[in-house]
Amino acid sequence: MADYQVIDTPDGLAAAAGSIASGAGPVAVDAERASGFRYSQRAYLIQVYRRGAGTFLFDPPPIGDFAPLQDAIGDEEWILHAASQDLACLREVGLDPVRIFDTELGARLLGRPKVGLAAVVEDLLGITLAKEHSAADWSTRPIPQSWLQYAALDVEHLVDVRERMGDELDAADKRAIAEEEFRAVLEREAKPAPAEPWRRLSGIHGVRGQRALAIARALWTARDEYARETDIAPGRLVPDAAIVAVAKSLPESKRALAELRTFTGRASRTEIDRWWAAIEEGRTTQDLPAVRVPADTLPPVRAWSSRNPEADARLKPARRALTEVAESMGMPVENLLTPDYLRRVAWSPPEPATAVSIASALADLGARPWQVDATAQRIADAFVEAAQADDVGVTTGS
Repeated sequence: MADYQVIDTPDGLAAAAGSIASGAGPVAVDAERASGFRYSQRAYLIQVYRRGAGTFLFDPPPIGDFAPLQDAIGDEEWILHAASQDLACLREVGLDPVRIFDTELGARLLGRPKVGLAAVVEDLLGITLAKEHSAADWSTRPIPQSWLQYAALDVEHLVDVRERMGDELDAADKRAIAEEEFRAVLEREAKPAPAEPWRRLSGIHGVRGQRALAIARALWTARDEYARETDIAPGRLVPDAAIVAVAKSLPESKRALAELRTFTGRASRTEIDRWWAAIEEGRTTQDLPAVRVPADTLPPVRAWSSRNPEADARLKPARRALTEVAESMGMPVENLLTPDYLRRVAWSPPEPATAVSIASALADLGARPWQVDATAQRIADAFVEAAQADDVGVTTGS
């Protein structure tokens, strides 16, 4: 297997961009991050392959600006696998496609049982890819040659996969559907940051009382600031479970905190002054957090029968109907329609709940036109079925 060299200078990028521009056809692109190791979600390796040009591996931090590569391939179709995972870090360095082909999403639309890159490559091309470096710390320098070989293979087969998958989409009459989905991935806006991100601490629901919550908030904030400063993943410094354990036990002194066995993590003792200062802030602040905050979320479906029995009665036949549609189209039901969209129209349907009004509600939620066309009438019919069953039940009961 060939050795790969990493391009890590602006001059090297410019030369590579010229070579890639002289290639032909779509461009396969991938990025490797260091999730779980670093605070940032930046790319630590970017891989590019194009027929007639070859494979190129770039080290983003020392290069910085990828404008020459964007100029070379910006108007071409980019092939990515699970594009939504990589677009943000690519855009961060100035790489932003105008057209994509997402091989993971295509595999889902074709109803493949396994949609990971290795499974798709093996299924379509009969080539087995190694998986041993998928969770590696890609901020490691120098990057081991075995990792580079793994990373290169992530793009070197994508053009062939795209061709085979495109033929299958055409044969299944799903090309237009796939193009709608690809555009939706490109145009999807990033979710706004939560107002109180500390409430996402795993296990925070078990913390009782405003003062304990204030301590959890202060510890989360101190950890986040230190993680950002050191570019280390927060959970590697102090796990969520350790913060929650402190908020529950409320140690009375720095020594008690140091002796708390459940307060773990690589920085739990080396930064003990930092954490104790955060605890004292939480113990004395007058800005106490609310115990509960309103959220734009629906109750869990298991609670619907008691909380909103009419909605429960609508949801069950609608789910069955969409399962039938998904099976007939050969794709997972969650790709046919985002489950939350169905739950929302079932919980609070438009009045009157016709196919037209439900179509409008689904579109407002973000459903693509093909999804609306495939589901709105079936949902409306299911709601009618639920209403008729309720009427029969009322009549029988009377």
